[in-house]
Amino acid sequence: MSEKKTLRQIARPFVADPAGGVCIRDRLKGLTPEDEKVLRMVGGHMGSLASRDLKARCADGLDHSTDTWAARKRELTAESSSRWAGSVTGATHAQWGLSRRAQFAHLQGLESGTRTIRHRLSLPVGEKGARKAPGGYRSTHEWFVKSRRLAVLEDRAAQVRADREAGRVHVVRGGRKLANTRHNLTAAQLTETQWRDRWEASRWFLSADGESGKRYGNETIRVTPDGEVSVKLPAPLAELANSRHGRYTPAARVSFPHRGDEWADRIEARNGITASTGCGCPTGRSTPTPTSSTRPSWGRRRVSPSRPPVKRVPVTLSSLP
Repeated sequence: MSEKKTLRQIARPFVADPAGGVCIRDRLKGLTPEDEKVLRMVGGHMGSLASRDLKARCADGLDHSTDTWAARKRELTAESSSRWAGSVTGATHAQWGLSRRAQFAHLQGLESGTRTIRHRLSLPVGEKGARKAPGGYRSTHEWFVKSRRLAVLEDRAAQVRADREAGRVHVVRGGRKLANTRHNLTAAQLTETQWRDRWEASRWFLSADGESGKRYGNETIRVTPDGEVSVKLPAPLAELANSRHGRYTPAARVSFPHRGDEWADRIEARNGITASTGCGCPTGRSTPTPTSSTRPSWGRRRVSPSRPPVKRVPVTLSSLP
């Protein structure tokens, strides 16, 4: 009679943390040609500053310090504003950090793959594996192919390891997938004009961090309780303002049917709301008509079970705690 298999141990139950942030969105419908023009100019200008700042951050590598951060922010402030510059540098560091984590995960995957292949190559051909250890390869042909594969993975791992030690990351604002699509427009069923519209929209930067205690939770991209959106224009575009204090107010209004009451409570309490405005281009074959959208987001503070829940709202129209 065969032995009974040992059942796995069931872990002790635990309480999962709630969601760290909330993001809602709505479209800016009924934009006038002038509104669309101004939003494109602001997004393009701030996008160029974000690209330049990301390039500078990548060039700093591991030599980055608070002094270099402050120097970059001062340079951006002269061409936008202090709040815009803070949002750009914050997004740059988040993107650089994400690239570093992805680079580390990629390196771990390569090293794991090389270890597995090296182990299987060391075993005789056809040897069976154990429960948690793979066996040898099934044929000499497969053994030869995998030996070539091992050389390729080792070379890739060496390149990634060298980049990581030097502090180099590879980042494409707008996305590598969309950048590569430019070389395969026929397969993607896009014209060059359609691709260019998507590429420019994806490289816009229209996101502003919120500030607690400020009016409606955000001084840069402000959304009032009745749905009026206003944007603080960067210094070079200040002459385009149609409202007081260098702000531009589009004709379109927004409303948030989903969790709108929760959002309204936060802006009335002057909690920080992160706001962002984007442009989505449809995938039709005709010339795309941009569709702008506004996204407010806020986060929740983690609390222990012994204390009553305390909620706070960060500043951006996209959800981050």
